Amino acid sequence: MDRSNIPTLLADLGGTNVRFALADTAADTPLMMDSVRRYRVKDFDTLADTIRQYFADTGHTASHAIIAAAGRIANGETVQITNNPWAVSAHGLQEELHLDGVRLVNDFAAQGMSIPLLRNDQLQTVGGAPLPVHDKPTQTFVVMGPGTGLGVAGLLLRHDHWIVLETEGGHAGFAAHTAEDVEILHRLNARFGRVSNERMICGNGLVNLYLALADIAGQRAEEYTPEDITARATDASDALCVRTVETLAGIFGSVAGDLVLSLGGWDGVYLTGGVLKILMPWLQSGGFRERFESKGRFRDTMVNVPTIAITHPEPGLLGAAALAVLESGRVLR
Repeated sequence: MDRSNIPTLLADLGGTNVRFALADTAADTPLMMDSVRRYRVKDFDTLADTIRQYFADTGHTASHAIIAAAGRIANGETVQITNNPWAVSAHGLQEELHLDGVRLVNDFAAQGMSIPLLRNDQLQTVGGAPLPVHDKPTQTFVVMGPGTGLGVAGLLLRHDHWIVLETEGGHAGFAAHTAEDVEILHRLNARFGRVSNERMICGNGLVNLYLALADIAGQRAEEYTPEDITARATDASDALCVRTVETLAGIFGSVAGDLVLSLGGWDGVYLTGGVLKILMPWLQSGGFRERFESKGRFRDTMVNVPTIAITHPEPGLLGAAALAVLESGRVLR
């Protein structure tokens, strides 16, 4: 069936917000930016209720949907959203909203699929390596970033075909690389038992790191939110908040480098996520690249692996639009 002229509903569903838009799969720029709306998860009981509100607010409708959700997609059919009470069934959503089809994908699979559609002015290098050029028959990239949690995906280019590898790499165990890392790990282990990378590299990870660093320094910890910490770090009004964000940036670099080794992502790491914009000054000037490159016998290789921040305002929706294009039968170049 030719669906090139049928609008597709797109959703980017995280722990805090859900964003909607429509895709015109026949257009060169398929994401319809004027259709983008954001809603707070806590304001609705279900995803279906939120979609109904989106249709009511905008007057839009659609026959198919691609839902990019923060969580592991079970059998392509269901997902329990990480850091969010909603559970979503593709078949159930299709029936409830009378749609012709619903596809569930991991949110970072969608983030990864945005990359073929991004322009160079929607990317920013972190460190000295230049922007990658997608001009080889075989390339492998890492896509990762902090938001409410830590998302991780692989992106493979194989003979003009883009393939996304869905993972839950943010939940891999944290590996301490420095003496301070060990002290942080001890404290988080006492709080949480197992300590994943997501315990530090996300919004709430800032609070976890702040509390651990305060305890290490023997300082009284304030009851700060992630926004409090970044605000006080930005205006340099609290030295411990500055140290917290610097520490997160360094650990972020270590984890990004480990993912390059694990996935063979020698062609680059694309950084994204809702917290990335706030972290950018520390990623550019702090220990991110040093710890990214500090991989022992692979240091000389890691120096040449680019790290690139995605600056497009809606990469999750853009990637969902790319998936809609592929489903329509068109090829991404």
